[in-house]
Formats: sequence, C-alpha cells, structure tokens
Amino acid sequence: MGRKTAEERIGEFLRFGSRLGLERITELMHRLGDPQDDLEVIHIAGTNGKGSTSRYIYETLIEAGYNAGIYTSPFIEKFNERIEAGRHVISDEDLEECTDVVLEKVSQMVDEGMESPTEFEVVTAVAFVWFKKIGCNVAVLEVGLGGRGDSTNIIKKPVITVITSISYDHMDRLGSTITEIASEKAGIIKKGCPVVVSTEREAALKVFSDKASELGAPLYDTRKLASYTIKELRPGGSTFDYSADIGGSHVSMNGIEISMGGEHQVINAAEAITALLVQDRFDISEEAIRRGLGKAKQPGRFEILYDPNEDAFEQNTHVSGHGTGNPWVIIDGAHNQDAAKRLRAAMGQFFPGRRVLFVCGILADKDVSGILDEFTEIGTDFVATEPENERKLSAYELAKAINSRGKMVYEIPKPKDAAALAMSIAKGYDVVLFTGSLYLIGMIRKLLREKYLIKGNVCFDRPDKDDSISAGIDEDD
Repeated sequence: MGRKTAEERIGEFLRFGSRLGLERITELMHRLGDPQDDLEVIHIAGTNGKGSTSRYIYETLIEAGYNAGIYTSPFIEKFNERIEAGRHVISDEDLEECTDVVLEKVSQMVDEGMESPTEFEVVTAVAFVWFKKIGCNVAVLEVGLGGRGDSTNIIKKPVITVITSISYDHMDRLGSTITEIASEKAGIIKKGCPVVVSTEREAALKVFSDKASELGAPLYDTRKLASYTIKELRPGGSTFDYSADIGGSHVSMNGIEISMGGEHQVINAAEAITALLVQDRFDISEEAIRRGLGKAKQPGRFEILYDPNEDAFEQNTHVSGHGTGNPWVIIDGAHNQDAAKRLRAAMGQFFPGRRVLFVCGILADKDVSGILDEFTEIGTDFVATEPENERKLSAYELAKAINSRGKMVYEIPKPKDAAALAMSIAKGYDVVLFTGSLYLIGMIRKLLREKYLIKGNVCFDRPDKDDSISAGIDEDD
C-alpha cells in the first residue's frame, strides 16, 4: 500500500471536528515561523457572497500587477482549488511538500500533549506556508466559519476587512439571532484597520458599527456610500454603473461588466469596488478594477454549464428561446435560505414562467423548510437526491417535504443516478437546475462536464440504460 496523498492525510483530521478558537492555529503557525505575518491580507467574512467578493478582489489585484493568492472553502471539484495564486491552484507536488512541513509540526504538538489542530486549521497552515514559498505579496482570505474563532483570524493587521451579507446559517455554532451571528463575524475587525460592510439588516450593521467604533476602525457602509445602476442583467453576467463618495471624493465608473449572473452579484461587485477604493496599501487603477471584475468567476454559483443559444458553451448575451431545442443547464450552491432567495430572484429575472426541472440535495442541519419555501416557487418538477456528506438529509425525507408542498418529485438517493434521470428527461423542460449543498454541486458539475455536456457531443439522453433508477414518491404516496 503506497503513501497516502496530502488530501488523504489532511482528511484524517476531520475526526477532530470543527472547533473554533485560535489557540491551536497560533501554536502551529509559531512553530512554522509565522509565515502569515509576512503577508498583506484582505480578510473577508459573511454568510453569503464572501466567496464571490473574494474572487472579485483577487482578480483585480492580479490585474493590478500583484502576486496575489486566495484561500477559500469548500472546494467544488478538487481539493487543490482551496489554495490558489496567480490564477493557478496549488500543484499536487507543492501540496504534498507543504503538507509534510505542516504535519511535522502537528506531530510535535501532539507528541508534547497538546490538542491536535483541526482539518481546517491544517489546510489554513498549508496555505500560509505555500504563499510564503512562492512569494505572494498579498492574500485574500475567506473566513471558513464565523470569524472570531476562525483559523484565518490569526491575521493581526489586515489591509482591510470586508463583511458581506449576514443571515441565518450555522446557528448551532454562531448563535440563533442576527445579533449573535453578526457578533461572531465582527470578530475579524481589527484595531485601526478599515472595514467595509454591506448588509440590509440593521441589527447586524449596529454590531459592526459598535465594534468598529470600539477598535477605532474606520467603517464604510457600501449601501450608504455607494450606489449602482444596472444597465443589463444576463444569466452569464451583468453591466452596471457604480458611483460612490469616499473620503470627500466622488468616484464614478460606468459600464462595468461582470461575468457572474444575478443582481446579488452586482451587489457583491459593488462592495468589492468599495473595498478596493478604500484601502490605501495597493495602487489599483480603474482599468484594473474593470478587467478584474470582468474576469472573476465563481464555479458553482449560478454557473451556466449549457446555454442552448450558444454552440460553443460560451457565456450567453441574452435569453431568446431555446436555440437547439435543448434546455439550459445551470448549477448553483444555494445552501441556505438567503442563498435560495437569491436563486429564486435570479430565476425570476432570467426565466420567468419557464418549466424548470429542479435537482436538489440538502444537509439536514440547514433550514430545510426555509430553503424549500424558495425552491418550490422555482421548480416545476423535482428530483430529490443526497450530498455525499454525513450531515445529509435523506432523499426520502427531502422528497416527502417537497411532495407535501404539492410538487411532483422523484426520490433518487445517488447523485449520479439523479443526474442520469434528469438528463434523460431534460428535453421536457426549459431549464435543468442542480442546486443545494456545495458537496452535491461539485460532484454533479464534474459528472455533467465529463459525461453529458462534452463540447461537440452534448447528451440529453441517459447512456447508462442498465441503471436501476426508482422514481421514488409522487402524489400517490
């Protein structure tokens, strides 16, 4: 039996669960020489939107000529996606080397009777070691969970702190009220470091304002300082005008184009622009902002895998009928109620009145009822399946909940079978939408791109004729 891969070795730390607190990561990083202290960091937290906002800022930094890195979670298809720099994910070789370095120090800690770091803490340490190795001069760090006790919060003095939307998620860990959740997110605000926020919730805004005032951190509220006017909304992106009054200066940028769909992405882009304008550590031109925002894409977030109006799988410029007669195929990781609301809004903008086949799988510890309230307003018919995660809601329980809302639903536990069924009946719909847990979306994305949506050989007919697929429950059950 050969040596385990870095991913397998890191995965062994999942047995320690997800434990907030900075004691373990602080000790581990000290033993590694505190490479994080040599980084300029833009630190980003939030319930929804932090991944896209991180990507907008990261791409802009690259366009401005900086050797920028980005650390995000979870990955969609491959573990290496979590750590990236210069638009290249960490190589397998570098991942192995940096993991060896980190795990050597972890072993020392455990041998000395200390508490073992968690899986997320180990990955965070690997990211810092790699950024140091390749000479990154700035890193965009996306908080994994909460903020105050998240391992990324080991950063002492970020260039700027960004907090995106706040809503109900991870309530077992972060609190049951918006105030409690916002308090955890506010834990990344540092003394004297500017913070940019964007939330409609007054309770959350008060928490951020109070914390910033306490720490002497200048606070910039994107929704009050900046405004945007949408010129065009497309499934594959938008065009908008941005204006803001910051530090006594008026800034105006017209005709900004982004490549991620939905009005919520315009909001995320506006916050990213505000953050880039507020910081004073990096020289960022308007052209760099335009190019960076235009290049930013976030896999698994309202991602169009097939557009029937385009022959070459390129992003569409408009929605106009059915083109080849095939349906649109879209994936979106709407894993909590606020994300589901945004998905519902985007589908209403781009595909009003269309027949939508909805394939979904959800984690049991999420607000299943709230998520389904949104999903069932979008979907015509449903396929209930299961993410490959121990926290999954069973396809049977999900199908029952969907059926109780008056929708026809197939119960297909295995994601590959759910995808096969969906693609075999897809031509009866205008859109096939795969959504729910990101643990599901990554597997589906890989499967669809390798088996069904191959350039020049698109398949809307299940090739695995021998698959045994049960239709599950419907109105008669």
